[in-house]
Amino acid sequence: MADDKKNKTPMPEQPPQVRNKNFGEVALGYDRDMATEEAKRCLQCKNSPCTAGCPVKVDIPQFIRLTAEGDFEEAYKVLTADNSLPAICGRVCPQETQCEQLCLRGRKGEPVAIGRLERFIADLHMANEQEEEGAVSLPQPNGHKVAIIGSGPTGLTCAGDLARMGFDVTIFESLHKPGGVLVYGIPEFRLPKDIVSKEIDRLRRRGVKIVLNAAVGRAMSVDDLLEEGFEAVYVGTGAGLPHFMSIPGESLLGVYSANEYLTRANLMKSILNEYDTPIKKIKKALPEISER
Repeated sequence: MADDKKNKTPMPEQPPQVRNKNFGEVALGYDRDMATEEAKRCLQCKNSPCTAGCPVKVDIPQFIRLTAEGDFEEAYKVLTADNSLPAICGRVCPQETQCEQLCLRGRKGEPVAIGRLERFIADLHMANEQEEEGAVSLPQPNGHKVAIIGSGPTGLTCAGDLARMGFDVTIFESLHKPGGVLVYGIPEFRLPKDIVSKEIDRLRRRGVKIVLNAAVGRAMSVDDLLEEGFEAVYVGTGAGLPHFMSIPGESLLGVYSANEYLTRANLMKSILNEYDTPIKKIKKALPEISER
């Protein structure tokens, strides 16, 4: 029977006086007891409105039921049957406007903390994972090759789904690290880069190949990929290029596009003194404008 508790189990987090002095993740995640307690709030609705609100249609009631029973590894298998990046989605997927928004628990109190439970299950699996290279059970190859341009969320998701079906998948990434906006656009305190790296390593163990520093469209073309034997090309280049607004001063030294600023800060570590990537730290963003 579902727990009658109206509010979510609180998420442990760094206190403000501590987190304002580091770049570590603010939210610290549930432990086993917290996750089990929160999972027991689920009503196990027969029509599963939460699943209807999930973009990839994860069987949410099933993975939560297994979590409530303490069968965490089986819960992970349910999650990853439809979601290739559960540790990432558990942190940055907008559950509040998707699965949790449709949760019937939310009609009289707060919805079940689906995202927090997803994060817990994925993190626990990572912490206990004993898989080594070559030890993963891979699907039977179907003999078809697919190229994916871009290693951001859409490229990684596509690669995971195709690899699960037996396709020979290669991702081409223009930067020196895979992950796209997950590594250059989201700060460390929101999404730790080692979490992204572990999720990508899991895809690699399932046969996904990643080619870095490969600027498709410059160093090679889509036609080149097709000539190399790829039968299909998925383009997931994201929104990496900035769009300027032609306003006075936008070309001045020290003015950055959001894309460049985030890339310098998150991917190239300009926020840390031991890294050489320059970034201007200006206390006053707008100059004084005298009246005419």
